[in-house]
Amino acid sequence: MQPLLEVQQITKRFAGVTALSAVDLRLEGGKVTALIGENGAGKSTLLKIMSGIYTDYEGIIRYKDEEVKFSRPRDAQDRGISIIHQELNLIPYLSVAQNIFLGRELINSFGFLDRERMIQKTKVLLEKLKLEVSPTALISSLKVGQQQIIEIAKSLLVESEVVFMDEPTSAIGESEVEVLFEIIKELKAEGKAIVYISHKLDELFALADDFVVLRDGRVVGQGPVREITRGQLITMMAGREVMISKKSIKNKPVEKVLEVRNMTLQNPGNPQRPLLSHINFSLGKGEVLGIYGLMGAGRTELCECLFGLHPDALSGTIALDGRIREFKSPIQAIEAGMALVPEDRKKDGIVPGMSVGKNLSLTVIDKISKFGLLNDTLQSKLYDKHVASLKIKVSHEDQLIRNLSGGNQQKVILGKWIERKPLVLMLDEPTRGIDINAKNEIYELISTLNKEGISVLVISSEIPEILAISDRILVMSEGQISAEFSSEEATENNIMNACIPEHINQ
Repeated sequence: MQPLLEVQQITKRFAGVTALSAVDLRLEGGKVTALIGENGAGKSTLLKIMSGIYTDYEGIIRYKDEEVKFSRPRDAQDRGISIIHQELNLIPYLSVAQNIFLGRELINSFGFLDRERMIQKTKVLLEKLKLEVSPTALISSLKVGQQQIIEIAKSLLVESEVVFMDEPTSAIGESEVEVLFEIIKELKAEGKAIVYISHKLDELFALADDFVVLRDGRVVGQGPVREITRGQLITMMAGREVMISKKSIKNKPVEKVLEVRNMTLQNPGNPQRPLLSHINFSLGKGEVLGIYGLMGAGRTELCECLFGLHPDALSGTIALDGRIREFKSPIQAIEAGMALVPEDRKKDGIVPGMSVGKNLSLTVIDKISKFGLLNDTLQSKLYDKHVASLKIKVSHEDQLIRNLSGGNQQKVILGKWIERKPLVLMLDEPTRGIDINAKNEIYELISTLNKEGISVLVISSEIPEILAISDRILVMSEGQISAEFSSEEATENNIMNACIPEHINQ
């Protein structure tokens, strides 16, 4: 069968580092191709070449049997090729409709923007994706999961022949995933070619017809999904066997590091429905407390309150290390011993225009300064220490952090907080968009931190992850804690049952 899109011998280099080496790929209409590999394997780089974002590369791209060379993303879009990015590419201070139609605005007969028609078309798209937000709402007012749905809507607006999806479910809930899967099936039935990148292997086996595995920028395996097993894929990705082990049960910690009592967060848009309502829990020294809930359950808001982000709308008490605290800002929370690895690493976790070395030292400027001046030698020692201990794939200390893969960016964020030796480390979706081997490394890091006495609060949308790393699990629904389970009691079924709203005890 003639492919819709084909790449031949694609090679791409960055500052002496070879990201892709002689990659061949065929994409046929009516098929979903799973593109698989660890962070830094070259998956996103390949997508950016095929969609016109990267124009400086070696090799050939053929579209509908015609050799093409895209000089910008718009060229690829005009030919029927679109991409849903893992890292959000939305303008926060424009509306939902303005973002969806950006660069493709509708014009009326008088040559002016046809705002009403764009709003109506946006409504139709959002209804199809079952996202209940206003087309005129600012992107900055939406949660990360909702923004991910807007990225999907942008792609659906253009009736593309080839659709690239880079971790499309990494920030959305179960119901949104089901809607996306139905849309993918519709696109497939229409004869579209779909490239699907995900580290959630269950999704790939449910959706994909074919697989292609990249490792260190090279294709190391490909074929029909029905002819490969999960274990074989993981081994192919890593070049070795990788196992994620369940955390062993340990004695409950006696010493309480964090106690939250009657925490309530008012909702400025709807005072009758608070974002958090009467939250009560504690966290022991060296304990991992997992928090699970569907999108909108209030998990991220809980971390934000503990980090001093909503002081004016918050009531209740927070006790840290035996002392009642009223954090009026994140800097007060940090100085008291709190640390937060945020859900949106691109927006809140890194300074993209700064180097890896500088990002690693941001939380400990006082440690690498002498007489009020930054000391390059001390910063380099800090860089060497964390690159080695966290296995960060980086070419040199001055490399810009924005040029690292998502997984390596996350390791840098972890490193900068670990250096402060916090009392409580909060991790909001710490392995979102990270491959299975990097996940295991982060799990091992969490275990090491526990042994050092650091308490960890982990938010995750993946139940297997919560089960694998938590000593105790809280389930949230509609801004309340709906259930608590020990690691022995917790199962996928009782966690899922507890996150449905009617299970909240009134």
